[in-house]
Amino acid sequence: MIKKIALRSALLLMIIFALPVQAVKITPAPPQVAARAYIVIDADTGKVIMASREEERFPPASLTKMMTSYILESELTKGNVSKSDLVPVSVKAWRAPGSRMFIQEGTQVLLSDLMKGIVIQSGNDASVAVAEYIAGSEAAFADMMNQHAVQLGMNNSHFMNATGLPAEEHYSSAKDLALLAQAIIQRYPEHYGVYSEKYFTYNKIRQPNRNKLLWRDDSVDGLKTGHTDAAGYCLVASAKRDGMRLITVVMGTKSEEARAQESQKLLAYAFRYFRTHKLYDAGQVLEMTKVWAGQQDKLRVGLTDAMAITIPRGESEQLQAVLDLDKVIKAPIQKGQSFGTLKVMLEGKLVAEAPVVALESINEAGFVQRIWDAIALFFYNLIN
Repeated sequence: MIKKIALRSALLLMIIFALPVQAVKITPAPPQVAARAYIVIDADTGKVIMASREEERFPPASLTKMMTSYILESELTKGNVSKSDLVPVSVKAWRAPGSRMFIQEGTQVLLSDLMKGIVIQSGNDASVAVAEYIAGSEAAFADMMNQHAVQLGMNNSHFMNATGLPAEEHYSSAKDLALLAQAIIQRYPEHYGVYSEKYFTYNKIRQPNRNKLLWRDDSVDGLKTGHTDAAGYCLVASAKRDGMRLITVVMGTKSEEARAQESQKLLAYAFRYFRTHKLYDAGQVLEMTKVWAGQQDKLRVGLTDAMAITIPRGESEQLQAVLDLDKVIKAPIQKGQSFGTLKVMLEGKLVAEAPVVALESINEAGFVQRIWDAIALFFYNLIN
């Protein structure tokens, strides 16, 4: 049973059967981006708006610390560690080269301070201290990093340390880092605020966040910078405007200023020419469909998860939703059981698809009712 159904978006409610011919809307070509690799995605839908060499493997430098902070956030959420924990500082952490939080060997530091040291000050010393505290050693922590990477679908990433300091077989991709940023934002929103903090002072040393966009664009609230000679200047940024959140990744730019400017190009283009529309809520009733041999004769069906799509601005009126349900649905029915598919089309192309499931359970009817329904269903199948 295939039918067109109502499309619900944040902007309009409509049922599409036949649409008048409209003027063709043209989306300008993406800007030229001076980076070795880049990507911009919608954080809610995962839609890739523009990208180049996004799956190629490159040194991620201190963007690595996003995975370090992600694991810390995961451990905090699970209750395995607490922000009030006092973390001992080892000689290895104290001697970590490169950018530092300036913790001292032999002291104990609040885990909450180390988290800020990792994210805001990009402290290699803080990263090693946290890695050792969570996993016992930095090598064991790197194993955790790689396990989490697999779970997140980061297929072009492999970590050898918690800092991003150069090492063989330590790499990531623009796409993978965008996935990681998306996970940080969506899974641990209670910790996300630290990524927008502009300064952090520890040991009487005040250091600024290296993400220049935090000063230039009020809609930007994260995430992380990175730089080594091999990696170039890198930046993962996120911004939210009018309810739409974007994530950008630039890798291998030539300077601190360049990584900020190229990220601004991506944000400006994507916000100006694309829009995210929420079409259906989780659990929203899409259809009341016939049930055979059940204790009730109608079943509410819908989606398990909310559905949203990211498309060029001005094209929402061209969207068409098609509900393809099983022709015959018989009890017993379990809530969550799939009975079809919802497809959303734009100018004949599939832009979103999700299984349509039972929003309730229905028990099998009594013997007499099942007999009557079996007879009725026989004639129904003859006719149809």
